[in-house]
Amino acid sequence: MIELETVNLDIEGPKATVYFNRPAKKNAMNPQMHNDMHEILDAIEADENVKAVVITGNGNSFSAGMDLEECFLKPYDDPMLFYKTNLVALKWFQRLKAFPAVTIAKVNGYAFGGGFEVTGLCDLAVANEAAKFGLSEINFGIFPAGGASWAATHNLPRKQALYYILTGDTMTGREAETHGLVNKAVPLEELDAETDRIVAKIVNKNPVTLRLAKEVYERTTTLDLPAAIDYDQAKLWELARLTSNEWINVALKQFEKRAYQPGLSTYKREEVAS
Repeated sequence: MIELETVNLDIEGPKATVYFNRPAKKNAMNPQMHNDMHEILDAIEADENVKAVVITGNGNSFSAGMDLEECFLKPYDDPMLFYKTNLVALKWFQRLKAFPAVTIAKVNGYAFGGGFEVTGLCDLAVANEAAKFGLSEINFGIFPAGGASWAATHNLPRKQALYYILTGDTMTGREAETHGLVNKAVPLEELDAETDRIVAKIVNKNPVTLRLAKEVYERTTTLDLPAAIDYDQAKLWELARLTSNEWINVALKQFEKRAYQPGLSTYKREEVAS
């Protein structure tokens, strides 16, 4: 366990768990947390065994968003300090979005502003069905910025995104599942088990394939079909080179022997090293 001032990290084999740790402040993100998150992401990247990164909050909150006093009020009179303070946050948000391992938000409680954004930036998300999500920026006179509007527009249908951006209303974890912000909403007592179920499906996959699958998804959202096919074919050649054609030489060889059914399970990667 790595314990920093505002964030803890626990790495167990292929799974890393990040805990926002300002429970008395509903895990609001202050400048120290933004700095700590960079250090945490550095540590995870340095461990080449990690395939899945779970992000959650200690206490009854995932994250209440930015610490309004420490991030905005205190540095406001110094324009350069204000800029640098918030740039640290924006940089780790971008790192999270492009992170090589699969990222999973485990939303245990309140997720407002930056907490909503982190949920939207993660590849997958599981929520307590009673969790509260919201973009409350409109209630103090601004619009969701720093990527929060991006998270809404890329995870919710247009009218739902605009509804929550313009009204400041909240949605429950169950509603977040309906709108597509999270993959699954479950009772709080089932949150750990459901997250572990998804992690177990991730960590037995080829890590190079996981990374390239994410890259292909992100890139092809901006391409027409012919360009998307050209891109994914190039990535297949990259995959073949980086994994010694594992999908042919191991996975399909196992399938040929009827050792597994690809539609129902995955191949056994322990044969790769043998």
